[in-house]
Parts: sequence; C-alpha cells; structure tokens
Amino acid sequence: MSSPNSNGAKQAVSTVCAAPLCYRLSASRRLLEGCGISAAGGGEAKAASDSRNGEIPNVPECLLSRQQHSVIGVEKVRRLALMVTPHPEGEFLDQAWEAFSTIRAILRQQGEPMAVTAQTIYMRDMANAAALQRLMEGFYGERTPVTIFLPQPPCDGAALAIEAWAVGTRQSQIDYHGPNLVSVSYDGLRWTQAAATAAVRAGYTAYEQSAEVFEAMRQELSKTGVAFDEVARTWLYQGGITVPEEGTERYRELNRARTDFFEGMHFGRRLSASRNGSVSYPASTGIGTQGLGLAATCLALQTQRKDVRLYPLENPLQTSSFDYAQRFSIKSPKFSRAMALAIGNYVTTWISGTASIVDSETVHIGDIEKQTDQTLTNIERLIDGDNYARHGLAGSGSTLADLAKVRVYVKRLEDFERCRATCERRLGPVPVIYAHGDVCRPDLLVEIEAVAFSPLHQPVHQKQEFAPV
Repeated sequence: MSSPNSNGAKQAVSTVCAAPLCYRLSASRRLLEGCGISAAGGGEAKAASDSRNGEIPNVPECLLSRQQHSVIGVEKVRRLALMVTPHPEGEFLDQAWEAFSTIRAILRQQGEPMAVTAQTIYMRDMANAAALQRLMEGFYGERTPVTIFLPQPPCDGAALAIEAWAVGTRQSQIDYHGPNLVSVSYDGLRWTQAAATAAVRAGYTAYEQSAEVFEAMRQELSKTGVAFDEVARTWLYQGGITVPEEGTERYRELNRARTDFFEGMHFGRRLSASRNGSVSYPASTGIGTQGLGLAATCLALQTQRKDVRLYPLENPLQTSSFDYAQRFSIKSPKFSRAMALAIGNYVTTWISGTASIVDSETVHIGDIEKQTDQTLTNIERLIDGDNYARHGLAGSGSTLADLAKVRVYVKRLEDFERCRATCERRLGPVPVIYAHGDVCRPDLLVEIEAVAFSPLHQPVHQKQEFAPV
C-alpha cells in the first residue's frame, strides 16, 4: 500500500480540509425524521458544534473516498444507506481501505453506536476479492455483514464501490449467523437477509445454476426459522444475462427456474394486503454481470405487529412482468414492480429493477438519455399517491425526493456521463452508485432500482388481524 504521507495525499488533504465538512461527512438526504428519531442525536449535534470550534472529537483525518449517505429515522432506530466510491487512483487495497475508513467515519459521527448489516461491493477485478475478504475480516471482525462481491465495475473507473446498510444498535438486536446470513430485530420487526452464489462449472446450465442459488437461499433462511414465502425483496446478479444457451438466453432460463422454485408458494400470506385473490411476488432485480456466475440476496420480514402490511405494486405504465407474453420468456419473470411496506406511520418501498419499457415494449431504442428519463418516469408513476391508492394504500405516496438510495446499471460505458447527467437532473442529491452491468434485453441501455421512505397519513388499522409469525 502506498504511504499516507505521499505528496499526492498531502495535496489532497490540504485541498479538502479547508472546510469543516471534511470532518463532518454530511448526509445527502434525511428521511422520516418526524416519524421517529430526531434529525441529529445529542452526540451528533455536539460533534458538529465541536467541529465548528476547531475540535474534532473521535473523527479520523480527511479521507479520499467520495461518499453519499441517507439518514432514515425509522421509529426508534436510525438506519443509514451509504454509497462510497474511492477516487480511482492508487492500488486496489489503497482504494479499499479508504472506502472502509469512510464508512467508519460516517458511522462514528451518528451520535450512537452503528453496525453495518449488509453490503454490496462492485468490483473491477474479481481477482482482488480474496484480499478484500481478508481486509473486511480485520475491519469488521465477528460483525462482518452479509456481503456480495459483484463483477460489475464502477462506471467512473474506481477499483471498487460499496453500498452498505447500517442500523443503530441501542434499540436493535443484530445477529450475525454466518457469512451469508444476518438478522436485525427492533420494534417488533425481524429482518433477515441471506445470500448465495454459484460458480461456473463445466456442463452447468443457467437453469441448474439458478435452481441451486434459490435453494441455497432457502436453506440459509431456514437456519433462523424463516420461510422463503416471507421474502419481500430479491436481487439476482447473473453473468452473461443475454448470452445464448441451448436455443434461448440465460436470463430466460433463470426465469424458468425461478417460476419452478416459486411454485406453490404464497408470498406475503401473513402480511400482504388483499389483491382480490391475485398472485403476489417479491420485488426483484435481475441484472447482468461479467463472467457466467450467479449471485443472489434476499430480504425477509417477520412480525406479529398488527399495524404492518405488505402491498405488492404494479405500474400503470407497464404490463406486469408475470403477465409478459412467451416471446419474452417461456416462463415469465415472477416479481412485483415494487413492494410497499406500511409500518405504523411510514412506508418503505423497494422498487424493483426498472427500465425503459412501456406496456411490455422497449421504447427510445438507442437513446440513453431518453431511456434514462423514461425509466425515472416509470419509477415516479409507480410510487406516486394515485398508484398507492390504486393498490389499497391510501394516505401515502412517494416522489423521487423520497428515495434513500439508487443503483444505476449502465450497459455501455460510453453512455455513463449522459446517463448520470439525466439522473442528477431528475434525482438531485440522492446517494447513487453507477455500475457497468448488462440489462436483460439487448435493446435496454439502463436499469435503475431504488428504495423510498415516506410518511403514511392513514396508518394501517390497528384492529386488523394477522396470523402469528
């Protein structure tokens, strides 16, 4: 690793440290603070005051990594969505250490103990994964979060980028059950995140690979008494997503395996709002990576609270994915366009991977700016108040300003700057990571996913009955 006292580092420090924000890594967005914790705990407020007075309490010196993070006041528990990308200079371990140190600095300024529970790491070269794993083990120790390493290079040339979720530990219990399984409990809610991967093997089909990963996630969840039909959100990272295989495409075979695995499952049977008997599936992202491997994570919820409901959302601008014609996939993709979770007086909405599709057809073929704009418009319509009400969730609604974090997957690197400019114009200062990843159709140039937090002005009725977990 290069020395922190090199001339380049000195120059960067002297340039950045001119402003107090060098030491106080400001949040890009603060959401739901009226619904729970205050905007800044006593510790954070005091630290900000000390910073203005020239005293920097327990905060490391300036770091090189670029960061954006959102602070979400969820009832009594503070949550953080962090996006950290080191500057694309220096050796891999230099960049990795800067990124983790930046995460540590953000956690330490929150005024309460925080712990990272899950992270996604976008890698330029997967040959560095073993070294990064060792660094993580030293950094996190026994509290190593569920981590997925993705062969999806950051679009800006960095060796890696990290998306992490953290939670305050004063009012929550976090159980690290192993490298692929973590559970977080607070306010009568128990969240469980599981991960699984499948390597490339000779003669191993995309269908077999996908079936193995779904079964591996099911087995991980079962270790903590969680059934797969309690999953609300999945992420599927498939190498060679549009590569032909046995007369079809690998993504279509993933859809076939997913359909077969979901057969007979009743998602959200304990918590879902009625959809007049119609089927419900988790929100999901299916996105391409380099190579031919497969990685996946899923997020499940258990609770006995009577003010909690799941609302699978479909988009008025788009055909539901599970109703696609067979020309798109022999067995259609089984996911909801979004999953809204009403808890007390707020709503969390997981927005599935969204692209420039109207009805079921790709629009604005070849135009990255128009495709990006259409994708964001699709997200806007998906989460607006009219669509929430259409699905039985009256009294709420989200806008792009309610997004806590965004992932943007760009198919062609030459489109990155124009895609980013469109996103910045529409989204403003939201934490975002841009990754170079293929999309599930050859004519789609960009895919975007996000999570939103918004107030609920007509909370779920307290007298509704729910089956025990």
